[in-house]
Amino acid sequence: DMPSQQQPSIWRRIQQWLSGGSALPENRKHQMLRDVPLLAVDLELTSLDPQKAKITSIGWTEGKAGSIDLSNCYYAVVRASGDLEQSPVIHGLTADEIARGAHIKEALEQLVPYAQTHVWVFHNAGLDLAVLDKVLAANDMYLPEVITLDTLKLAVYQLQKQHDVLPPNSATLTVCRQRLNLPLAPAHNALDDAMATLQLWFAQYYSMDPGGKMSLQDIAHTQAVGCKNLGKSSNK
Repeated sequence: DMPSQQQPSIWRRIQQWLSGGSALPENRKHQMLRDVPLLAVDLELTSLDPQKAKITSIGWTEGKAGSIDLSNCYYAVVRASGDLEQSPVIHGLTADEIARGAHIKEALEQLVPYAQTHVWVFHNAGLDLAVLDKVLAANDMYLPEVITLDTLKLAVYQLQKQHDVLPPNSATLTVCRQRLNLPLAPAHNALDDAMATLQLWFAQYYSMDPGGKMSLQDIAHTQAVGCKNLGKSSNK
């Protein structure tokens, strides 16, 4: 994602959108965290405003039970035009590469089958889900009840138990990984960030639940787990 900046009005909009999420479905509440199939997803974006943001690349990787499945990874540069702001510089993509990228619909068609089988893991789910919701709707796609885990929300929950005011940048992906003694990972590539996010989740999870006894519902109080309808339903 784009580097963090103070944009309160944007974050308020994201929080308002997220507040429309539903509770976990009954048939998913008691899935054990130790063996739920995971899909870590990352978007590289041109803006922190989900209404303006364009996706310049998308990456994801599967994992389960502490292991990352390197045979099931996806990465694509996504075609975009117009004002790309600082995104090409930050993410190491040239404007020409972005102009020749895949259409976002091609990437979405690859992503859709994971909606009902996997829990999607993000670092800053609010921003990425708001953008995915927008582009899925624009392509007449609808994904009901996508279950998500947010490593940023979980980090904030844990930090708030130690600090009245969070230290600056204390919940970035890099700093969260450092706190859990994970090695420095490449940044600003969607697939690298997806892998780094999944590694962070495994480290967070094993620090919380070394005995493997917690379900999705057991961490609902942290606000790190969510359920969201994405895109546009023909019934809406």
